[in-house]
Amino acid sequence: MSRFPRAEFLLSAAAPGQFPADRGAEVAFVGRSNAGKSTAINAIVQRQGLARTSKTPGRTRLLNFFELAPMQRIVDLPGYGYATGPEEERRTWRPLIDSLATRDSLRGWFLIVDARRGLREGDEALTEWAGPEQRIHVLLTKADKLNRSDGAKVLKSSAATLAGRGTVQLFSATAKTGVEEAQRTLENWLKASPAS
Repeated sequence: MSRFPRAEFLLSAAAPGQFPADRGAEVAFVGRSNAGKSTAINAIVQRQGLARTSKTPGRTRLLNFFELAPMQRIVDLPGYGYATGPEEERRTWRPLIDSLATRDSLRGWFLIVDARRGLREGDEALTEWAGPEQRIHVLLTKADKLNRSDGAKVLKSSAATLAGRGTVQLFSATAKTGVEEAQRTLENWLKASPAS
């Protein structure tokens, strides 16, 4: 039985004025292009094809909002760190994401990181950019590509990099590693009051 049986696409936003009303709770999913963000969303909400996946990095161009329950949303952001989008289009993403970061309903960020790469410069910048009241949870995706020892190393080094600013876990949609842990975290954040 899915924890999020009512998950559905809500809207795509190309400008802050198109965001849903700033009520309830939402969690943003952000990460480098091709880190497995859409695949992670689909695995967590147990809805194949809810977030569109592609083998071509940088396909998510708008902010896509999904409603998991009344007044509970997740937001799929464009991937960063890959220059496939037209320059003009990429310039419009920053104000969108800046506006999202100031919403009262935003409870935190799920930062999607390829476990084989670990946290890198752009990823660390996000941890400084998120507001102090907003939580950060790192999903080290594609963990099935690592052996146990390498998985333990990247988990330890990522936790050290976060230095208490967020939490981190290994995750694999393919092997179902960490899916339940990610679901619990998301569910708790969406049900929590701000800054709790």
